[in-house]
This record gives sequence, C-alpha cells and structure tokens, in this order.
Amino acid sequence: MTRLTSATPLATIPAPAFEQLALGIDEDWFKPCAVIPVYNHERTLPAVVSALRDQDLPCILVDDGSSPVAAATIDALAERAGVFLFRHAVNQGKGGAVTSGLREASRLGFSHALQVDADGQHDLGSVSLFLDRACQAPDAVVCGYPLYDASVPKGRLYARYLTHVWVWINTLSLSIRDSMCGFRVYPLRQTLALLDSTRLGKRMDFDTEILVRLFWREQPMVWLPTRVHYPRDGVSHFRLWRDNLLISAMHARLFGGMLVRAPKLLCRRWRE
Repeated sequence: MTRLTSATPLATIPAPAFEQLALGIDEDWFKPCAVIPVYNHERTLPAVVSALRDQDLPCILVDDGSSPVAAATIDALAERAGVFLFRHAVNQGKGGAVTSGLREASRLGFSHALQVDADGQHDLGSVSLFLDRACQAPDAVVCGYPLYDASVPKGRLYARYLTHVWVWINTLSLSIRDSMCGFRVYPLRQTLALLDSTRLGKRMDFDTEILVRLFWREQPMVWLPTRVHYPRDGVSHFRLWRDNLLISAMHARLFGGMLVRAPKLLCRRWRE
C-alpha cells in the first residue's frame, strides 16, 4: 500500500509500488488506472474498489476531507495491492479531487485514468469496453453518456437538459452528448496540459467545464452508452443553491469564451 499526500514527492514512493502499475495490461505504453474521488462514501466505496480490482485495474482513491469513519474505510482499502491513496486535509470538491487524482496518476506513470464515482451509480461492467476504446483511440477522451433506469430522480433528469443546451451553445455544436456523466477515460498528457494552463471549477462544475474546454482544443472524443443507477440510500453531495450558482457562473464564463472563439468554432463546424 502506498499512501500519498499533497506534499508527497514522487521520489519518496517506494520502488515496489511501480511494479504494480501495469497489472493486467498487455500494451507497455497503455497503462490505465481508475481515479475515484471520495467524500464520505464508506458504504459504497468497498464494492466499487473490489469491482475495479477484480478487473486488475489499479485504483487511486482521493479522500477529499472525509469524516473519520469514512477515512478509516479508505485506509483499510488502501492496504490492498494496487490501491493508492491521496488525501486532502480539507474538502476541495469533486473537481478538486479529480484534478489531484489525475495529477497523481501521471506522476505514478499511468497513461490514462478512468474517472469513477464512489457512490456506486456507474455500471462497472462496462470498464473493459471503455478501456478497450481508449487503447484503440489513445488521444481521445472516452466519455460515457447515461442510460438511466427507473431510479433516476426526475428533477435531476430534467434539470440536466438546461446544461445540455448551454453546452451546445458554448461549443456551437451538438457533439457533446452529455457533459455531466462522471464516467470517462482521460488521456493524461492532453488533459494535464489543459489543467496546467487553465483554472477550472473545483466542484460540480468541473465535469462540464473540462469537456467544453477540451472540445475548444479540438480534443477527440468517443461516446459510449453506460448504465446509471441511483441507489435508494445513495449519498449525494450536490448542494442545490451553491452548486447551481457555480454552474451558472461556469456557463457564463464559457459563453464569453465561446464568443471569442466563435469564428474558429464556426469554421471548424463548416469543415466537418
């Protein structure tokens, strides 16, 4: 087990940790892992980690300032081979946790990172399909678009369409099928190039903003359907007023960015 903190230099990671980086991977250049942002998901996280490790996928858990009870569960999971832990002392939000996880994945030598929520909503039976497509198209972001069952809250389902419309406006395109589904494979080199040059939202605005900004950079994207289930006793950290304000501010920033890029975006659409 290797525990990491925001101050852990790469040189201090024991050498045996690197021997675990490519478990189950046939291609030397393709080294995927899972990045899991965690904030008080002690009930659902063990099953998520077990499902991923059963597929020989290394996991980076990002403890985003969880409670002591949740932190103890995370510590126990981090004792498993192929599981790495990065800890925030103070909660930074989903976007901040994913960003830290992506940076650690790169520092550990991974080439791609599968973003997975810790709440058990995602169908982990499609992991192999997503990784296979990422291997076939290594420069692309492999994005999931959700297939909901009857468990989806109708208010959240309908509210997503407002973000869909704003994304289509801010890209002048219908190419992004769903910007809010947090089940996607990032190519780390291209993604970190964006994160190193642009300040993105750190909370629930992250998933949408990063896709729009990657689209502006003409980042290839592959879209695959993925089943999404909302557990009856699931934990949601979406804060109605705070997160809606952040998302509204994010759309306003992106709209301004779209206006500056509009000629280029329109020329690109004409070429396509």
